[in-house]
Amino acid sequence: MSSAVPKRRPPTAQQFVLEELRRAITTGELRPGDQIRQDALAARLDVSRVPLREALKSLEAEGLVVHHVHRGYFVAELSLADLEEVYRIRELLETEAVRLAVVRGGDGLVAALEGIQREVERAAGAGDVTAMAAANRRFHFTLIEASRMPRLVRLISTLWDATDAYRSLYYTEEPNRELAVREHRAVISAVRHGDENAAVRELSDHRAHAVAALREVLDLA
Repeated sequence: MSSAVPKRRPPTAQQFVLEELRRAITTGELRPGDQIRQDALAARLDVSRVPLREALKSLEAEGLVVHHVHRGYFVAELSLADLEEVYRIRELLETEAVRLAVVRGGDGLVAALEGIQREVERAAGAGDVTAMAAANRRFHFTLIEASRMPRLVRLISTLWDATDAYRSLYYTEEPNRELAVREHRAVISAVRHGDENAAVRELSDHRAHAVAALREVLDLA
């Protein structure tokens, strides 16, 4: 993990460690299958083992890490079947969220999506995978949150958490970044025209392309 530690910490040591670990995993700094070395991490973050253990338990509940007896904690690895299941469930939930968002979002939603899309495109052009993954998530959740269904949003967020490390791998390849940019533009166009069917269709294609590319990654692993 990076040696840079934020100067402003969350209120508790556990929250601080949790955010640091989640960031490292979701940005790909800690990759699927990597061991989390607790002594070194506790020393680097200047915390005791207690908040570290509690943070790891929280991440285990989220499915981001796994614990192996006598071996310790590791960043979770997804099988192809796991990945496809997560994306299938996402499709079911996000379809409902997006249909509601298109109806309820209004002009403000389009403007918000366009602003975030500019961030996506800057990051894509610069090849900044970390920034693009973060902007991509903001893009999708700005749309999903416009559904005004907070429980649904939380469920979808959990599914995204489980595959964030793989999404960073997807954006490593320039053609994938370029494709995502075009697909986001198509989604914005659909939302602008109030066409919920088109928005759902574009996002379905968007997910399918990501799964196809990640399938190759997992097949090679």
